[in-house]
Amino acid sequence: MTQPPHDEPTAGSPEELREQVERTRHELGDTVQELADRADVKARAREKAVAVKEQAGQKAQAWRGQAMAKASDVAHAVEEKLPEPVKQKGAAAAQGAKEKAAQAEQVWQDKAPEQVRDHRAALLAGAGALIVAVLLIRRRRNG
Repeated sequence: MTQPPHDEPTAGSPEELREQVERTRHELGDTVQELADRADVKARAREKAVAVKEQAGQKAQAWRGQAMAKASDVAHAVEEKLPEPVKQKGAAAAQGAKEKAAQAEQVWQDKAPEQVRDHRAALLAGAGALIVAVLLIRRRRNG
């Protein structure tokens, strides 16, 4: 028979011996599982890929936030440098576009057939684009 390890006391009864054997089996099973997990290259590669993907997502989010902040700073700087008449024209054009859009919405609600109203979002987007185009053409002519 082999000697017990120095850090474990010898069993005093058959029941204690069974408990030691069961505990040792359990510890051995855990050790074998750990070794199997370490040897599972595919699983480790998947775990690494997930970690790298999460890290890349976090970095992209941080870069996006920085880019948005920089763009906002630049927009504010440009806005501050614009002469007051240009700001007023821009505000007036925006207000006019809002009013035209509201008028178009009302006409739409009053006159559009039911089948056409079902595609409302696409048609409103087209109408908005048309209004913007008209305003840009007017601006260039009056410029």
